[in-house]
Amino acid sequence: MDELRPGDPQGIGAYRLLGRLGIGGMGIVYLARSERGRTVAVKLVREELAEQEEFRSRFRREVQAARRVGGQWTAPVLDADTEAAVPWVATGYVAGPSLQQVIKQYGPLPESSVRVLASGLAHALRDIHAAGLVHRDLKPSNVMITIDGPRVIDFGIARALETVAGGDSLTHTGAMVGSPGFMSPEQVRGDRVTPACDIFCLGSVLAYAATGLQPFGAASSGVHAQMFRIVQEPPDLDGVPEGLRELVTDCLTKAPELRPELAEVLERLELPGGDGAGSAGARAAGARDGSAEPWLPGAIVAELGRHAVRLLEVESAAAPAPDRTAVDTAPPAAAPDATPRPLPPTAYAPTAYAPTYSSPTYSSPSYSSTGYARPALPPGGTPPPPTYAQPGPGPAPRSRRGALIAAVVALVVVAGGATAYIASRGGTKDDDAHPPPPTTTATATGTPTGTPTGRTDPDSPVPSAMVGVWRTSFSTDEEGDNTRTLTVKADGTVELSGDSATYACFWTMHVTSAGPPVALSPSKVVTGTPASSCSPGGATTLTLVDDTHLRRDNVDAGKAPLTYTKVQQ
Repeated sequence: MDELRPGDPQGIGAYRLLGRLGIGGMGIVYLARSERGRTVAVKLVREELAEQEEFRSRFRREVQAARRVGGQWTAPVLDADTEAAVPWVATGYVAGPSLQQVIKQYGPLPESSVRVLASGLAHALRDIHAAGLVHRDLKPSNVMITIDGPRVIDFGIARALETVAGGDSLTHTGAMVGSPGFMSPEQVRGDRVTPACDIFCLGSVLAYAATGLQPFGAASSGVHAQMFRIVQEPPDLDGVPEGLRELVTDCLTKAPELRPELAEVLERLELPGGDGAGSAGARAAGARDGSAEPWLPGAIVAELGRHAVRLLEVESAAAPAPDRTAVDTAPPAAAPDATPRPLPPTAYAPTAYAPTYSSPTYSSPSYSSTGYARPALPPGGTPPPPTYAQPGPGPAPRSRRGALIAAVVALVVVAGGATAYIASRGGTKDDDAHPPPPTTTATATGTPTGTPTGRTDPDSPVPSAMVGVWRTSFSTDEEGDNTRTLTVKADGTVELSGDSATYACFWTMHVTSAGPPVALSPSKVVTGTPASSCSPGGATTLTLVDDTHLRRDNVDAGKAPLTYTKVQQ
């Protein structure tokens, strides 16, 4: 996320802007927060598009249709003002990286992960098509990755851009309706687009997830050459696992009528021993409640935890409440239909925990939380606590930060904002695991040489030399190789991730005394996969050994310390 720039509004409608999430052919997408504390993504249409009545008319229809999309696999449309001088639409914010970011950072996904991804995307497309929409722009950057499966964003709205396309795939303003490497042949040719278009795009996305490469080559060879290959040449599926290759090949069939239907896609994704079509999707639900292995590799699960915590730290610039005139809006339209969205079948699709804050356009059932402890949320129509709904500028006070960490369950995935998961208390993997004395990592002995000194910020509870990212590793008979990454921040927040081949955990804590040694509070679990594998840890202390080494000691006797090496300032 980027900071707001000069000229950006401070608010849009009832939403206070926190930063920029991205910019595309239709406009700028902002991270925003409602007066009640809901985190959303607000897309503000480009002014030159807003001036075109044909675009505005189609945008109005597409937003209305997008409101009807239900299900657990999409980011819902929560609010919109299509009559404003500059129209905008607000959707649920998914606090996770995109598939594109995940592949760039961690490489291709294993086959089991691609199967769950495929199942989630197929369910999302089914819900989108049921609302009478075609996504038209399914691509890795429009697929968000969460702990319990993928979420699809930006569905349907891309069609409004066709009004300025002049019969070509390129708009008059240079924006493309669809992304070249993930377009279907009919989009390239300018033919009529049907739901089969999304099936082709699904095949391209799955090939990319499995190999890290686009099936029709990169755009570096030229956009027109890439589009020619989409229409005329077979895809390059080298590296796609054998168990998925036939399905991906069929999805990438040139003729739309020969591509599989979504029901067939889900049936073919059934895992060995599965209990029904689309059982790959059930694995994501199992990963969420701890009843199955995680659907993602441990390193990615840890990154999702870091994403959740970073969202807690987002604060708007020191400014009064948003100026309602910052973006000119028309008088409020009639209240949208408050009828609850239809619920998807739950036999195979994982459900997402959603806050029950009231909304005129979205409602969600209440689900029991198996394996993940979460704070009680107020009933629908009841505003959340003021300390959460009205975050102030600057670093959050510790009392507020504690409340936010406790409420992180309300901040990562669909309806009402992002939803993260607090793993259950109990479990077996605490953050201060006491491994046998390491044989390859030097441990501190004698008097520490890194006594905290050199504070550059007198208000910071942490010595400047301690701020940064620290890492250590050790081995145990049960889990094999284990890694711990400790992030110490100047405001006194400390984050810890731990993972091995069998678990991935993410904890947070804060400084309680500047020391020396620096004293830390007991840790709290933010995410854990499987749920039963992570539990809170006790109070600990941090001591600088030298400029590049830090020792973490457990206050409780009988647990060996861990010595970390600095890897990033």
